[in-house]
Amino acid sequence: MRGLLRLAGQGTAMFRPTRIFLSLSMRCSRSAPLTASPSVRCAEGTWDEAYALANAAVANLTLAEKAGLLSGVGQFKSRCVGNTSPVARLGIPAICFQDGPAGVRLVKNVTGFPSGINAASTFSRRLMRARGVAMAEEFRAKGVHVFLGPALDLMRNPKAGRAWESFGPDPYLNGEGAYETVVGVQSVGVQACAKHLVANNQEHWRYGLSATVDDRTMHEMYFYPFLRSIEAGATSVMCAYNQLNGTSSCHNAGLLGPTGILRSAGFKGYVVSDWGATHDSTADNANAGLDMEQPGDWILIGGGVFGTGGSGLVSAANGGSISTARVNEMAARVLAGYYRLGQDSGFPAVNFDAQHSDGSGPLNLGVSVRSAAHTALAREIAAKSAVLLKNSRTAASARGLPLALAGIKSLAVVGKDALMPNLSCNDLNECNDGTMVIGWGSGSNSVKFTVPPITAIQDFVGSAATISMSLSNDLNAGVAAAKGKDVAVVFVNAMSGELGFYTTVVGNQGDRNDLDLWWKGGSLVEKVAAVCANTIVVIHSVGPVSVSWSNHPNITGIIYAGAPGEQTGPAIVDVLFGAVNPSGRLPFSIADNEASYGTTIVYNSAGFPVVDYTEKLLLDYRYMDAKSITPRFAFGFGLSYTTFAYSALAVTASGAGARVAFSVKNTGGVAGTEIPQLYLAYPAAAGEPKRVLRGFEEVVLAAGASETITMDISAREMSIWDVVSQAWVRPAGTFTVTVGASISDVRLTGTF
Repeated sequence: MRGLLRLAGQGTAMFRPTRIFLSLSMRCSRSAPLTASPSVRCAEGTWDEAYALANAAVANLTLAEKAGLLSGVGQFKSRCVGNTSPVARLGIPAICFQDGPAGVRLVKNVTGFPSGINAASTFSRRLMRARGVAMAEEFRAKGVHVFLGPALDLMRNPKAGRAWESFGPDPYLNGEGAYETVVGVQSVGVQACAKHLVANNQEHWRYGLSATVDDRTMHEMYFYPFLRSIEAGATSVMCAYNQLNGTSSCHNAGLLGPTGILRSAGFKGYVVSDWGATHDSTADNANAGLDMEQPGDWILIGGGVFGTGGSGLVSAANGGSISTARVNEMAARVLAGYYRLGQDSGFPAVNFDAQHSDGSGPLNLGVSVRSAAHTALAREIAAKSAVLLKNSRTAASARGLPLALAGIKSLAVVGKDALMPNLSCNDLNECNDGTMVIGWGSGSNSVKFTVPPITAIQDFVGSAATISMSLSNDLNAGVAAAKGKDVAVVFVNAMSGELGFYTTVVGNQGDRNDLDLWWKGGSLVEKVAAVCANTIVVIHSVGPVSVSWSNHPNITGIIYAGAPGEQTGPAIVDVLFGAVNPSGRLPFSIADNEASYGTTIVYNSAGFPVVDYTEKLLLDYRYMDAKSITPRFAFGFGLSYTTFAYSALAVTASGAGARVAFSVKNTGGVAGTEIPQLYLAYPAAAGEPKRVLRGFEEVVLAAGASETITMDISAREMSIWDVVSQAWVRPAGTFTVTVGASISDVRLTGTF
């Protein structure tokens, strides 16, 4: 939400803190230089150590100072998108909160990292963690204490506006993305803030709709990624705008209270509101479990219940509606995260002003935190998240992928998605004009350093072939450019984003209106394919799109490239011309129509609607499995320029869980990366979906090489949530394990 409120006004003065406590942060006492060196790492202290320091600090604070830690200073008085009040006499700075889940927003000279959905497409824990580390290096170098991410909202519906910020519809894949991102971010001494708790799954009516979610579905689906973020040590969680089962998320004791879902799962950090997500009284929110309100004042949709700078909390505490013990607990939770990551020693001062992201403010926004290492990582993730959906290339055919430049005399590049993004679409990226590298809203990031596909292709091809271009989506111009060419590469896209105050982008208010490609992209593909026998399609999209044309015989290659960030051009050239053997896998299914997904988005309502999650555990491939629906491209699917064989499955007991071992061999002629996936089928009486993802691995193999892979299934990963005992319970009976290249490409089967 943060960015949807237009920022204006002067930033508050900052100071360099002085230390008064012996701190954990001796483990991370060196400031990250503004080059954001990857060598900067911080060891996290224990929660017990952090709370010892936090409680000592709280004992020295006045009520007003405690309240200042627990509420923002106001939407237009923050230097960051959110700031607390400093306690100068104790060396506690204003704690800086900043968007977003794909890189530092509202700041110049930062890296535009690939989106969360692209990180999921890599099916690589290594890259998920590396992305978290690199983003945090830039947040830290800019003086940001709290990274407002990762986003963990499941893609309940394929058109959901902000689903690209998270890791898809599967709770296990989302959970692994959550865990690796939090570990990566906090290893650099930056706090991670997991969001948005919970059932925040559509943009229309999000400021007050009520999601009706049963207890088992909550634990096994929507809360599960948050559970993994807790296990990773996340210092904070952001509560959502929407209601859950009739109560607003930010004053929902069943979510946030001492016996609520969050604390019962072991969360030890603090809960901060989404910007303006608070309603009713100060006491209602504080006593239900909310620890901090941002931005601190009322902003049209809500907020201001704690009072700007905590003035409302002071009044409520003095009046007795909030106990002193509760205020102390809230303040200690906030400071515990600060101390646990050593932010009280050597942490860079804030060196930007989000109120003046265009550079007109008093602070120097030109200091760069970009680095060659970050650029290289953004390019690697963008390339390794590209999913090869179709490839007609054979030994006897020069058609398809990878493209062999030596055999190409003429090449057409078609579609406005090949162009540089429009840099004048405001700081929320609220347009789709040029190549789609990231969605719009507060989850967006800097697109200034984007290298668009057309530039990268021209640089790579040089004078080796003649390039004809139609960099619009004009159907006739596209046909003219592609007709008779050796190969035509068509770039198409679909975009979505955050709903602001009735923000509309090309007729779409946050959530997409449909699964169509924008700008008549499907028609453009079909028209070009009709005149070029070697048509390659590159799709940049925030989620599933209709690809009803995929079986056209002249469409010889399809790459789903997602929302890949600023290095989109070099990354797609790497894949098109074979420098990178694609290993991306779909983090969702691509079906022919929305009905195949089993959920809908409520667009029209007389008021805030009640959205009943009647599908329960059946999202995406789980629903399609249950209804015998065959998607056009299955969850986990992705081709390679080589081939792989699986063998030697062995399933054994491993403590309270199970161990699955098998061999993967590269049977093709070039090196490649396989992504073996493990799916688990529960005993029938368990009431689970037919199959659920429970493991994946990134296996890099030279041609002819093989490797033995071991995957462990923990006791919880084979358990169900029992609503009676309120515990994870492993059902009795026989489990079936399938291992393969996707949910539909099963290579090995075993039982235990």
